[in-house]
Formats: sequence, C-alpha cells, structure tokens
Amino acid sequence: MRTRGAVLRKAPGKYEVVELELDDPRAGEIQVELAASGLCHSDDHVATGDLPAGIFPMAGGHEGAGVVTKVGPNTPGFSEGDHVVFSFLPGCGRCRWCATGHQNLCDLGQFLLAGCRPDDPTSFRLSLDGAPVGQIAGISTFCEDTTVSVYSAIKIPKDIPLEVACLTGCAVGTGWGSAVNSAAVQPGHTVIVMGIGGIGANAVQGAVHAGASQVIAVDPVPFKREKAQQFGATHAVGSIEEAGELARSFTNGQGADSAIVTVGVTTGDHVAAAFATVRKQGTCVVTGLGNITDTGVNIPLGELTLFQKRLQGSLFGESAPSFDIPRQLELYRTGALKLDELVTTTYTLDEVDQGYEDMHAGKNIRGVIHYN
Repeated sequence: MRTRGAVLRKAPGKYEVVELELDDPRAGEIQVELAASGLCHSDDHVATGDLPAGIFPMAGGHEGAGVVTKVGPNTPGFSEGDHVVFSFLPGCGRCRWCATGHQNLCDLGQFLLAGCRPDDPTSFRLSLDGAPVGQIAGISTFCEDTTVSVYSAIKIPKDIPLEVACLTGCAVGTGWGSAVNSAAVQPGHTVIVMGIGGIGANAVQGAVHAGASQVIAVDPVPFKREKAQQFGATHAVGSIEEAGELARSFTNGQGADSAIVTVGVTTGDHVAAAFATVRKQGTCVVTGLGNITDTGVNIPLGELTLFQKRLQGSLFGESAPSFDIPRQLELYRTGALKLDELVTTTYTLDEVDQGYEDMHAGKNIRGVIHYN
C-alpha cells in the first residue's frame, strides 16, 4: 500500500514528508494505522547526527500507538482492530536479557538504527521510488501506517486514548523507570531531576510514586519548572548548583540520595555536576543522550571510590515493556499517573519540523503528532 511518512535523507538534516510504499506484514508481523506519535528528542538526535543512522532515507518516529489493520500469516495473538502501543525496544523473550527480566537490553536492540529487519540486512518494509527506506527502531511512527514485528507491539485495552497511550512507548517508561528502577528511589529520599522535558517530567512522577520526600526539578526554562511542580516536584530551580545546595539543606549536608540526568543533549559536564550533588552511596543516573561518540566525565575518582557513589546508565528506565506499559496505563486509568498533562502541543504529520523547533525553544514537555 501507499502511505505518507516523514523521512531523513541525510544527517544533519530535516524531516521531509513523502509518499512511501509499505509492504504487507509477513509471519510474525502486523500492519498498524497510527493514531499518534510522540516527538522524542532521540529522533532529533538522528537528524543532527548524534545518533548514526544505518541507512538513508530513514523514516523517523519511535513512540507511537495505533490500530492493527492487517496480521501476517502464522502470527497468533493479534487481530485486526486491536489497539497497540509500540515499544521502541523490541523484546524477543528468548535472549539472555529477556530471559533474566531485562527486556530493555534485548539483543534485538542492536538493530534500532540499522533500519532493516534483524534477521536480514537486506530486508526492509518501506521504500521510496523503488529504493529501500529504513525504519527507526523497526517501527517508524512518523508514518501514517507502518509494518512492524510483534516483538515491538504491546496490545492494550481499547478504552485508553491512543493519543496519550503512545507516550508509554518511550518517554513515560524511560523517565519513570529512571527513578523507580535505576535510581531505586525509596520513601523519604531526596531526588534531583536535571532537565524537565518528556523524560524528566516522568522521572519526577516516578520519584513521587516511589515515595521521595523531596523532588527537586532543575531546568533553566521557567515554564518547565512550573510544569515539574504540576507533576509532583516539591521544588524547582534553574541550576544544578542550586539543586545541590537545596539537597544538602534537607539532608544535614549529605546531599541528594540520587540525581537523574535527563538533559536533552547530555554532556560529560552535566553528568559531573549531577554526580557532585549526591551523598555517600548516592546514585547518579544518566538517562539523557548527546553525541554517542563523546567520551569523558570529569569526576573525582577518589570520590567515586571512597564515597561509594554509583554512576548508573539507564536505557528505557530498565523497563520490561510488555509488563510495564500495561502497568503504567493502569496507573493512568486510576489517576495515579499523569499522561494528558504531558502533551503540551499537538501537530499534524506535516508539522513535524515545527514540533522540533518548539522543542528546542523550550515550549513543550511533549509534542505529539495526531493522525486522522
């Protein structure tokens, strides 16, 4: 079939909406009509070249939800009309990581930027003028329709709005899990969240759910500091230095129990500054991405060793998407997790570049594309 999608032809580059050819689903695959897609910073990292794409053109988008329109042969468990959220990290269920409860580290994740199917580097489901087009994360949610592996699809109840359910495919799990799983926030903890966008706002929510007494949001943008408090932050400041002083004032000079770095373009300097705010045996969680070839974090090695501090990377908040996405949607259903409030602005597919301009301008917590 023919569909429309936003593709990158090069990096650095901008998304361009074009007509694409989309293949029917094969065994183990489904075809989905998109309802909504979040505008995550990671897709912008591909556009800037911070994350290297394996092929161009590359169709963007990795945070989406929609309705199943076709089911491939010999593909049990899905039917036409099912509502699904995409997990940008697939889960095969068989590799060491899936088998030990670390689904976010599934071996299939190595193909996120390859654009092809994991079992065949020459196999693609999108094409443009006869040439193959890659799918970011194997899903490409910046397309009106997409064909994906069932490893990347989570079936959800039909009463949950797809326009907000889409956010659980990346932003919610990444931020919420950064606090609940990676930082292991406990009741009474003091937590710093550095960078309040789609990920940081959910890290705030996760810290609140885990019982933190003090949640200090850090962002230079006043609008984002105000939003952080709506998501449960007890304090909101403009710099990490201010946050560190506050944390020490709450803890008799010890420092925060954890600091979670969710800055849109994360550098070693951000990590070092956050690391300095945590107490002995404290945890600095690094969730944000920058140029993935960058190296070096200027932290005192003596402090790392003698204070037993922990520097912890976090991918998708250490989530198990097939369990955590339904769990988070149930929290939303009961009013314990805010999703509607995350959506600052909605866009059409043709406005994808405007959405990223607004993100860079600090206008959005999350921009979301709505499809007709």
